[in-house]
Order: sequence, then C-alpha cells, then structure tokens
Amino acid sequence: MTRWPPGPKLTPKIILEGTRLTHKTDLAFALNEFPRIIGPRKYRYHPPLVSAEWGAFTPYPWGRGIIDFEPAERELALETYATWARLFELHRYYSWVVDRFHLSTMAWQQIHSGHDEDFGWLEERLEPLGFHVVLCTRRPETFEAARAERLEVSGKPDQYDDLGVFLHEQSVLRRLAAGSRLPVLELDMSDGDLDRACSAIADWMESTGGLWAPGPSE
Repeated sequence: MTRWPPGPKLTPKIILEGTRLTHKTDLAFALNEFPRIIGPRKYRYHPPLVSAEWGAFTPYPWGRGIIDFEPAERELALETYATWARLFELHRYYSWVVDRFHLSTMAWQQIHSGHDEDFGWLEERLEPLGFHVVLCTRRPETFEAARAERLEVSGKPDQYDDLGVFLHEQSVLRRLAAGSRLPVLELDMSDGDLDRACSAIADWMESTGGLWAPGPSE
C-alpha cells in the first residue's frame, strides 16, 4: 500500500485563472482529487472549490457577480473579496482551489468598463497564506476546435461566437499575471490533458513549497 511520506499536512492554495475554453473548471475538479495535491484518500470527499464566476448579484442564470460587476455594485464586489480573504486567513491550514478570482475581475473591468481595479491589498493578504496562481492558456489555433467541443454541452452557446474576445482576454490576463506579487505558473492547456496538468502543478508547487502552509511568522 502506498503511503504519503510523513511531514506537514498538505494545504495548497491554488488560484486558476484564464479565459474561457482553457479547462479551468475541469482542472479544478481534477486537482481536488489528485493525490500529490491533496494526499491519498480511502473515500471520496471534496475540499472547497471557490469561484468568482458565481453570478450571485442577480437572480437569473449567467448574471453578474464579482468579475463583471457594474459600477454601482463595486462596493459589494470588494466586500465579497474581503470576506473571502478573511475566510482564507481564518483557515490558513486548509487547502483551497479557486476557479477564477481577482485577475479575471481586473481583466473584465479593464476590457469592458475601462476601469483599472487595484487588488494589491488583496494580494498582500493572499501572499503570506501561500496562494499560487496557475494561468491556464491555450495556443490561438486551438480555440476553434475547443469551441466546437464546448458547443455540444453549453447552455449559452452565443458566448462563444467571437473567439477574438478570448484571445484578447488571454493577452490581458498574461500581462496582469506578470504583474502579480503571487507566484505564477503559465500552463498550456491546449491538449486538455488533465493528468499532465495536475502533475505539472504538483511539481511546481512542491518546488516552491506551496504544498504546505507557511507558518504564522513566515
């Protein structure tokens, strides 16, 4: 029987960023069951999955949330981010996988509202907790095939009409990730190989110490 080596418990904190069609959500679920990320399990349970894509500001599907908030909702959005940050601080010795977060908000607001939201305050709180960012990307020539695959299951197919939107957002996210104070790994998800991606993330997190929570004084 394979046993996990003795040592500190695994408490990785991973933010998955990227435009649509880059397998972020698939990867989030896969990471939450990957032994090198969460340890071996004899039965199935789930660490928490957080997402800024929850359209919780409106009572209808695909409504607004903390990514695409309107100016009048900005205070609500920032309070939501502050609430998540406080929860992360209170549960620093736990694992968290976040499917889109502040970089996606910055990108959307910049592209669609011309507003440069500053989340320096948030990253100052996330950094000592050991949060790492994985920027999921794909090669431009692969978006068309990815769209065709997604249209078979999408409940809102018109959001994929203009692939140029995703290419532009990917470019903006790359620039924002380069300016982040958090550790960032750009991961090409063009092949959709989730096992490969999970292994690459585990290798990177292990090399940076990101699989384990920093101590209170670190």
